Amino acid sequence: MVIVTTIRREVLTLPAAQLGPDNPLPPLRLLHEVHRIDARDRDELPRDMARQVDYEPLRSLLPVRVRDGYGRTREPRQFDALVIENDRLRATVLPGLGGRVASLFHKPTGRELLYRNPVFQPANFALNGAWFSGGIEWNIGATGHTTLSCSPLHAARVPAPDGGEMLRLWEWERLRDLPFQVDLWLPRHSDFLHVGVRIRNPHERPAPVYWWSNIAVPEERRVLAPAEEAWHFSYERRLRRVPVPAYDGIDRSYPLQNPYAADYFYEVPQERRRWIAALDDSGHGLVQTSTDVLRGRKLFVWGAGSGGRRWQNWLTEPGSGGYCEIQAGLARTQLEHVRLDAESEVSWTEAYGPLDASPTGSSWSAVVDAAEARLEAVLPRADVDAAHAAWKPYADTEPGEVLATGSGWGALEVLRADLKLPGTPFDESTLGDPQEPWLHLLRAGSLPEPRRVRPPGETLVAPHWRDMLETAPATPLTEYHLGVAQWHHGDRAQAVRSWERALELAPSIWPLLRCLAVADQEAGNHERAADRYADAFDDLCQERRDDSERWTAATAALGREAIEALLAVRRTEQARAVWERLHPATRERGRFRLIEAHLLLAEGRQEEALDVFRAGFEAADLREGAEAVGRLWARLTDEPLPEHYDFRMRPPEV
Repeated sequence: MVIVTTIRREVLTLPAAQLGPDNPLPPLRLLHEVHRIDARDRDELPRDMARQVDYEPLRSLLPVRVRDGYGRTREPRQFDALVIENDRLRATVLPGLGGRVASLFHKPTGRELLYRNPVFQPANFALNGAWFSGGIEWNIGATGHTTLSCSPLHAARVPAPDGGEMLRLWEWERLRDLPFQVDLWLPRHSDFLHVGVRIRNPHERPAPVYWWSNIAVPEERRVLAPAEEAWHFSYERRLRRVPVPAYDGIDRSYPLQNPYAADYFYEVPQERRRWIAALDDSGHGLVQTSTDVLRGRKLFVWGAGSGGRRWQNWLTEPGSGGYCEIQAGLARTQLEHVRLDAESEVSWTEAYGPLDASPTGSSWSAVVDAAEARLEAVLPRADVDAAHAAWKPYADTEPGEVLATGSGWGALEVLRADLKLPGTPFDESTLGDPQEPWLHLLRAGSLPEPRRVRPPGETLVAPHWRDMLETAPATPLTEYHLGVAQWHHGDRAQAVRSWERALELAPSIWPLLRCLAVADQEAGNHERAADRYADAFDDLCQERRDDSERWTAATAALGREAIEALLAVRRTEQARAVWERLHPATRERGRFRLIEAHLLLAEGRQEEALDVFRAGFEAADLREGAEAVGRLWARLTDEPLPEHYDFRMRPPEV
């Protein structure tokens, strides 16, 4: 049999910032999330959309850790890549970074079809922090960029439906506790990368599901989709129906004509083919299409405003060009989660490839119809449906050669529930140190006592793990983890009781005091929260054994929260005392320079706070839509906000 696709290993070298250590403090609260609907818009939504908007919104990031240890100093770094190739296309995949398709190159025309980021620069866009721009990413979990953006996936060779090879990516998504897989293959002589996706719910209860395939393309394009209306969502948090392509006198299908960042979720009629394309002035570009299960289509633009331009430069290198995103998802908007019944699955097939069609014409409908006709000529809708039917029997095929290894969390869940997941093996050999205490709890009914003093590990919060914690011997470590699990499930009073019980015997009290401080803040008791933060930081400094990465990360994370809590109740002397005990290298980080400016202002040293801005800093983990820098600047001076500090993504009057 002729092998029609090849898969090979490659090394991709990029200027790259280091990811750094994860934040060791359990994320008891969501990071700032901009995807919330204004209450006045909710009643105007279609009934099915409103139901899915209200269905199982994310309560916390647990059991996932926040990734905020990265910086902005870039040095050449090698990334393991997997290249899948036929005679027409070459796709470069990064299994260690969420399975991102970094490049999709069309050989006959010599064109890169995606926006290919020339650097690796993490920024605070994922649900749990670190994310980077460019290529095609697979977003699963909950509203926002996946927590797996900068994490490794399992990868292996698998037979493809046409006799060639597929590249299979798979992992266990921890926010929703669901396994998923992404199969990529290139049929013989095809100009289209085929992608089969499957999400499984092996549990005896329904689960909320979220998926958006996110494709970065150069922003000097016109974006086409088969819709006359779209749901517009912006950083003013308004969701409203608008005409496509133009409203308020602006043709929004041209990304650079949008003044500010915005999402456009296209209202694709039920009977229309699902597709979206981005074409340059000469009519060349990328098209994405799929089977009908992948219902939604979206355009995201940064806009032409100064804040949008700043974000574009922040995520890459100045002069390398900007990008917009065209996306495809399970629901009409990204504010929705879809119910997946117990012991069931959902799957679909996508196709990515070149499209040549005129981006202009006598009317929007004429342009869209012509582009769809061209798509039908090069890749009929029936062929995509046939490809999905041909792929489905291969989805259960056991992988061959393993090409990359993901986490051990899936193996732990398979052991716990004795799951059978054909096609996506989570082998016991992938279990590692993070899973070891939970494996001990599963097999022995107790959490092992740590061999040495160190920050506590991750907490598993799913109902079955919480139940095991409740029946395990009530050691301080068990009570700590139990409290975190109870907090996640909304039983906050019981969580506080668990943490308070643990304080009586715990050799290490700063993790418990920090959790109790968060509980105080959530209850509005800010003075007591400040007391507990101060005590927690003092205990950590006494307990810290060395300046290793783990201890330094814990000190930085707790110190940051403690300073903010102390400043909130105007206890500047204590805040300054915490600042002075931070590691010198921590104090030099951009985020902590911003904290220092806040501290100086609270101390009445306004000119010195301005000097921090004048000296320059880059707070690497600024959140998407964050305006903290601009707000602080406005408190210090009436001068215009310098361009390099302008990250505003909405009109100034809002």
